[in-house]
Amino acid sequence: MTQHQPPVFGVGVSSAIRDTQGTLKLVAQADQQGLDHFSVSDHPYVGRWLDAYATIGFALGRTERISGLVNVTNLPNRPAPMLSRTVTSLSELSGGRIVLGMGVGGSWDDIVKLGPERLSPGQAVRAFEEAIALVRLLSGGGAPVTFEGEFYRVTGLQPAPAAAPPVWTGSVGPKSLAATGRLADGWIPGHAADWRSDRYLTSRPLIDEAAAAAGRDPRDIATVFNFTGAITDTPTAAPRDAAGRWIGGSVAQWVDELTGAVLEHGAAGFTLFAPGGGVPDEIALGRWAEEIAPAVREAAANR
Repeated sequence: MTQHQPPVFGVGVSSAIRDTQGTLKLVAQADQQGLDHFSVSDHPYVGRWLDAYATIGFALGRTERISGLVNVTNLPNRPAPMLSRTVTSLSELSGGRIVLGMGVGGSWDDIVKLGPERLSPGQAVRAFEEAIALVRLLSGGGAPVTFEGEFYRVTGLQPAPAAAPPVWTGSVGPKSLAATGRLADGWIPGHAADWRSDRYLTSRPLIDEAAAAAGRDPRDIATVFNFTGAITDTPTAAPRDAAGRWIGGSVAQWVDELTGAVLEHGAAGFTLFAPGGGVPDEIALGRWAEEIAPAVREAAANR
C-alpha cells in the first residue's frame, strides 16, 4: 500500500466458539456495508476458541467483497510451507480476498504445548524473516523451490500459481520491526497503540530506517491500527483519557480524529474494536462502516 491509496477499514470479530453465529453475522454485515477486512486472532492452544484459518475460510465463502485477516498468525504453530499453501489456497478460492498477518510468537509457554521447540527472541525473529521469504517463494508459480534455511527447509517444492497476499506484521521488538521494514507490506502496532503513543513514535522510525537501508520506500509499508473506542450518540467532552489514549466520541469526533491520522500521521487503515478490545455490536459496526469510514475516505481522497 502506498501513500496514494485510500485508507482501509476493518473490524475485529470474536474467535470464541460460543460466539460463532454472532461472528458470522458481523462479518456478513461488514461485507454488506463496505468494509475492507475482518480480523480474527490466532491462539490455537485455546480449546474454547475457533481455529483462525478455519474461521477465515468459512467466512470468506459466505461473503463477496471483504478480505480476511488473521491478526496475527501464530507462526511457531503454523510452519511457513504449510502456511503458504493455506493462504494461497484461500486467495485463489476467494478471488484474492486475504491479507497475511504474521507474528513472531509471544506466549511461548502456550505455544510449546502444541509441540514446537521454544525459540529465543533472536531465533524467533530469524524464523519470522525466513517464513515471510518462504511464503513468497512458494507463491506465484515458477520453478520448484529448494530452500535451506536455519529453521525451514524444502526441497524441489512446486510453488502455488496464486500470488502471495500482502503481509502485515504485528512486530513489537527492535529486531522484528527492522524485519518489517525490510520485508513486509504493512505493520499493525501492538497493544492497540495509536499514532500519538510513545510505542508508535519510537517504533515506526525503526521500520522506516530498515526499509530505507534495504532500498525500499518506507511509505510503501502501511500502518494499520487496531483502534478501540465507543461510538456515542452525542459528542464527548474528552475523547481521550488523561493518559492520551482514545476512548471514543460521536461520529463527527471519530471522523475528525481519523482524518487527522491519515492526513497528518500517514495512517493507512484502522481495525475497529470495542472498548477494552472487545467486539463492536451491530449498531457500532453500522456507524463505523456507513458513516465514519466513508467520511474519512472522502476526506483522504480530497487532500
